[in-house]
Amino acid sequence: MQRAGIWGGSGSRAGRILAPSALSLQVKENNYRGHGDSVDQLCWHPSNPDLFVTASGDKTIRIWDVRTTKCIATVNTKGENINICWSPDGQTIAVGNKDDVVTFIDAKTHRSKAEEQFKFEVNEISWNNDNNMFFLTNGNGCINILSYPELKPIQSINAHPSNCICIKFDPMGKYFATGSADALVSLWDVDELVCVRCFSRLDWPVRTLSFSHDGKMLASASEDHFIDIAEVETGEKLWEVQCESPTFTVAWHPKRPLLAFACDDKDGKYDSSREAGTVKLFGLPNDS
Repeated sequence: MQRAGIWGGSGSRAGRILAPSALSLQVKENNYRGHGDSVDQLCWHPSNPDLFVTASGDKTIRIWDVRTTKCIATVNTKGENINICWSPDGQTIAVGNKDDVVTFIDAKTHRSKAEEQFKFEVNEISWNNDNNMFFLTNGNGCINILSYPELKPIQSINAHPSNCICIKFDPMGKYFATGSADALVSLWDVDELVCVRCFSRLDWPVRTLSFSHDGKMLASASEDHFIDIAEVETGEKLWEVQCESPTFTVAWHPKRPLLAFACDDKDGKYDSSREAGTVKLFGLPNDS
């Protein structure tokens, strides 16, 4: 399983959030410390804007409260975690590790509900918006679709000619997007399961994707030192967010035009002044 991921995690123990605006950019930064290894991905609770969860190589996931910047729950897992997602109904957290094992954790009891070992390289994971199917991208360029909660195979789509790394669903239920080692982002019609548009401004394998809360913007990132923010319906570039190092995870806030991302800051490879393993938030309102 490969590392994937703007409320999202990375090869650091750290993430950021920013609010893109054509007129201004207000910045506020918070740090969330506690993991003992890299934070490879984070995601927000689908309906509670104060909670997010992080997946780490320290074999734990942690649930955080933005209001207090405190960890409110730590769940031990079997392997080094690199991918995580929260079910649309908020009841289940799915986390994938480097051994291609996906564990389904009850979000209230913090106990494992199910565990699935896959025989192919699992990259990123996601429920569909209706919560009745579970999608995985794999190392063969395919999208595997399973029934949920039964986890029975439904369909496999040949999405890219090379490794299909990441997947995200449009909150409006119209599209989902995939990112691949071919540096392309593909936009898919949910009902027809056909590709309707491609985005090609990145030069490196696409590691992470996220739709804005209104489904109008799509953020994508890679080892390029910028994040591309595109208008979904036209494919046009809206913003280019500069980064100091490769980005391995991005995620939009579930209710606001706020963006989070985490870069490869581990061991000071790109910026020795930046502490690895800290989740950072940018663009929070001053009254939050």
